[in-house]
Amino acid sequence: MTTDTLAKEQETLTWTREPAQEPLEENDEVLDVVREMIRTGKRDEVVELMKRWDPVDVMQLLTRLRLKLARKLFQWLPANPSVKVIAELRPEYRSILMEETTLEQFRDILAGLDPEDAIEILNGFPDDVADELIARLPDVEDIATRAGYKDDSAGRIMARKFVALPEECLAGEAVTLMRAEADRIRKIFTVYVTGTNGRLAGTVEVGTLLLAPADTQLKDIMNRDVLTVSADTDQEEVLRLARKRDMRTVPVLNGDGQLIGRITPKQLTRVAADEANEDMLLMSGVSGEARSDDTVYRIVRGRLPWLLAGLIGASVAATVVGSYEDQLAKAAILAAFIPVTMSMAGNAGLQASAVAVQGLATGALWSGDIFFRLIKELIAALVNGAIAGTILGCMVMTASMFLPLEDPLNLAFATSMSLLCVTTLAAMVGATIPIVLDKIGIDPAMAIGVFITSSNDVLGVLIFFLMATTFYLG
Repeated sequence: MTTDTLAKEQETLTWTREPAQEPLEENDEVLDVVREMIRTGKRDEVVELMKRWDPVDVMQLLTRLRLKLARKLFQWLPANPSVKVIAELRPEYRSILMEETTLEQFRDILAGLDPEDAIEILNGFPDDVADELIARLPDVEDIATRAGYKDDSAGRIMARKFVALPEECLAGEAVTLMRAEADRIRKIFTVYVTGTNGRLAGTVEVGTLLLAPADTQLKDIMNRDVLTVSADTDQEEVLRLARKRDMRTVPVLNGDGQLIGRITPKQLTRVAADEANEDMLLMSGVSGEARSDDTVYRIVRGRLPWLLAGLIGASVAATVVGSYEDQLAKAAILAAFIPVTMSMAGNAGLQASAVAVQGLATGALWSGDIFFRLIKELIAALVNGAIAGTILGCMVMTASMFLPLEDPLNLAFATSMSLLCVTTLAAMVGATIPIVLDKIGIDPAMAIGVFITSSNDVLGVLIFFLMATTFYLG
């Protein structure tokens, strides 16, 4: 591409807004031009171009560039528009793009953000770097207060901008005050009503407020049954409570019952995405903090413990198989059914545990409902095991018509009974372990993957040989 052609294209270069995770082919040419500008060091031209673009478009461009070029482009951007761009970036992109910038550049960017956005970005930094940045920021008190709350707590993610009015305030006055605060708070869904000593007394939805007569006091139309959380409440628990009560925003109170913040719909959505990603990683036997750009050291450190745990489980299963060496020597055909048994045990356990984890995460699994859920899991496992065992028994009998199997009837019965018992036991283990872990304060998602797979493999092999010894070799 010649210099003249590049200059002409820069004059009309525009970005077409892309749907979520759906790159558009029409932006490919724009990407090529911008890449060339970055590679040739045309910093001033790139900055002028980015200033004409919407921050969301710049963000989408950054995420489609190679990391090296995206990082260089981000370093070129001045505090404005980079402040707006970084507010649009997903957390994982922020930490990647900002990795090599200086503390002063961080300070300029963070100083232009709302405190809640600044804290969210600071969460991605090491503690020593975050502390240094907090000390350099102008609004130190607010940000330091937020940073004092533990990670993944309501205090860390709450928005401190809200509309709180006394009980005696009239609806007409409330609407006027709410309009005056609209630019500062952006989206207002709920007006909080305070009583004695500023304690939260209730809430009024915006729709209710607009429809009420102007001379109505807020205490006459407010909802007194309000779900609240403390600043130390875990964000996953906040999400669970919000889903159970179908709440769009959740008020956060201090120890005196005074309103200090609110969890917005945007934050609830982010928490849901973060928790889902973390659970998915844990269920796959990967640390919940793993990222796609991790170094080799972090990858090994995050995955090796899980692999070693799986190795221990597999070794135990191998030991069980080895202890039945004499039985295998008498009937080598039994070895053919070991993978079948282990697979059925693993699948049944994973299915039951996945449903249990989902129920705990969404709040659909209540304490009073646990016993009946386990009974249903037991009945379903018995039915599934009986069907699978019957099918396997029929397959053994069919195979005996073509292969020289010794005592096929007893072999079919032994394998059928082993599948029935293995499927039932594995399902009960899978359904129970997440509940037990949740009760003792451990993330139930950790039950899925290595733990349940390994334990069910061992149980499956043990049960299989017990059935084979009893009904086939006995």
